[in-house]
Amino acid sequence: MRKLFVITALSLGFATGAHAQVPLTNYADANGYIDVQKLTCAQLAGTFQEDADFLGVWYSGWYNGLAKKHAINMPRAKEGVHQVIVHCKANPGKKVIQAIDFVLKEEKKKR
Repeated sequence: MRKLFVITALSLGFATGAHAQVPLTNYADANGYIDVQKLTCAQLAGTFQEDADFLGVWYSGWYNGLAKKHAINMPRAKEGVHQVIVHCKANPGKKVIQAIDFVLKEEKKKR
């Protein structure tokens, strides 16, 4: 009975295209660094939620630093990270920085 359950669960996972989540550290080089400009949406969407959120906040800080902003609007940052992750799940072939660019442009259109 247990074997049947395991086989059924595995079959359903493969049939739906489900993939196991992987730690963000899987994308790090030998020294532990992740090239954030090369990270793909598929990689971001395929990692654990807390890793995706962590990286999203890092990107937010990076972009705010480039813009010489020294403050964070927590609700807006969280929503932005969420939008990037949603966009990445729908567009796995894009790079994360392209998804961020898309989300930022959409935000500007709404204002």
